[in-house]
Amino acid sequence: MNLDIEKLVNEIVDDVLKQSVVICSFAQGGECGDCMYCVTLHPQAVRNIVTVGAVRIGAAPGIGAVGESMNRFIDHTLLKPEATPQEVIKLCEEAKNYAFAAVCVNSCYIELAARHLQGSGVEICSVVGFPLGSCTSKTKAFETREAIDDGATEIDMVINVGQLKAQAYDYVEWDIRRVVETAGSQVPVKVIIEACLLTDEEKIKACLLAKNAGAAFVKTSTGFSKSGATTGDVALMRKVVGSEMGVKAAGGIRDFESASKMVTAGASRIGASASVKIVS
Repeated sequence: MNLDIEKLVNEIVDDVLKQSVVICSFAQGGECGDCMYCVTLHPQAVRNIVTVGAVRIGAAPGIGAVGESMNRFIDHTLLKPEATPQEVIKLCEEAKNYAFAAVCVNSCYIELAARHLQGSGVEICSVVGFPLGSCTSKTKAFETREAIDDGATEIDMVINVGQLKAQAYDYVEWDIRRVVETAGSQVPVKVIIEACLLTDEEKIKACLLAKNAGAAFVKTSTGFSKSGATTGDVALMRKVVGSEMGVKAAGGIRDFESASKMVTAGASRIGASASVKIVS
């Protein structure tokens, strides 16, 4: 592995962990601080952000063409074990109606989702190694290939948390890299680090490993562990990966205010089952 984890962590951790997360007061109904970064009041900010490499822009609804693209941040998600085919079909119809970025479902429903979303422009995301991340790398690679063959256009994989905590960094990076290489250049991989189980130093290490392995996103949570996304985690992850990767916030995001805070903190995707409520 050509990544000096300890050196990079030492360079980042003091700077990041002392910072507080600044939440836009205007997005919460307060007075505008005129920071000049707001795409609502300063449309030029959109062009500036895109110029430096942003793929998606966070914006509140109600500001014309920019606001309407808010829906494109959301992965409309249904991962509960009791989910039925009828519920998945409803999920797909909602995703089309609201123009969400993607639907995210368990791999057994990828074919069903692909049929209902054909030609819609909505991406189809499958979870891999979900929700524990503790299966073998070979299993994750096989599951990735099966999902793509069935129609998945994005993959959300869970890292091996125990191996990360054991400081087996070569193992964790290889585990991610197997999925990334199996997915290929046309299918982005989002790496779930399950932040609620990690120390801040471990979160930094996990993000650096995902970045080094060629993943497209880092993601906060499965939503099936002790807690979900926090603005602090999102801000930390964004600081570590910079503008080169996406950051997906997931787990416990159930209203517009929560989603707005995540975008303000640095999220470029939101994973939510309450997506319709959020955008409505």
